[in-house]
Amino acid sequence: MTKNISFLGLGAMGYPMAGHLANNGFNVTVYNRTTAVAEKWLSEHKGKSATTPALAVENADIVLSCVGNDNDVRSLYSGTNGIFSGIKPNTLLIDHTTTSADLACELSKIAKKHHACFLDAPVSGGQVGAEKGCLTIMVGGKENTFRRAEDVMQSYAQSITLIGDVGDGQRCKMVNQLCITGILQGLSEALTFAKAAGIDAKTIVNTLQHGAAGSWQMINRSETMMADEFDFGFAIDWMIKDLNICFDEAKRLNVNLPLAKQVSTRYQELQERGYNRADTSALIKQFDT
Repeated sequence: MTKNISFLGLGAMGYPMAGHLANNGFNVTVYNRTTAVAEKWLSEHKGKSATTPALAVENADIVLSCVGNDNDVRSLYSGTNGIFSGIKPNTLLIDHTTTSADLACELSKIAKKHHACFLDAPVSGGQVGAEKGCLTIMVGGKENTFRRAEDVMQSYAQSITLIGDVGDGQRCKMVNQLCITGILQGLSEALTFAKAAGIDAKTIVNTLQHGAAGSWQMINRSETMMADEFDFGFAIDWMIKDLNICFDEAKRLNVNLPLAKQVSTRYQELQERGYNRADTSALIKQFDT
């Protein structure tokens, strides 16, 4: 039976994700705070739109959301005409936003009161991954709930893993962001060194990408970093937001994150210099003289 899917939040990630669902034969209803974006999506894909979150989800079997931050998600779900005011019993709710683990647990508890199920399912892979349908999804929730969602998420993902209970998907995403932060700091320093030595970035990538120093960031961002090209990918504004979530969770766990805090400070300095919407690989600009 074809599932009725509602997708709320048609940003850089949500727009193509919802498109993949429509292209895979699901009955898709979309909602976006800016209605012009929903209208544009409908001009490109088969589906319907709704004027409020509640109306968008009233006939949904599965509800997917992908917005900005904790406050945006909380408003979308619990605000006036929010998701919780419109869902039917046994609806499966999946939030793809990167949020705090606490919010995921909060929404799961409210979902149970509405006889619904909830998964936190943050994604990695950026806008390009969303457009190509090859995202990595880290899921927190019950296994039987996860199984209900797999075929839907496979429309836009190449890897979907149940990490643990509700909130653990978000904690895995925190680990992901901490890894990226460290890799980009090391790569920024290394490429600055290479530039000073007069070594070509493409030569470096071809030589090192298959060795111990190789990484996605090296393969996909080295040449653009050295060419001062940062108009793509994941913005500094969003990385600062994500790192603050990491710091709050680390404080609760009594874990110190010295490198991440150092890099967060560098990102804040770049933010003040006007690089706030630049890709996170703009971290190399910290070495400008």
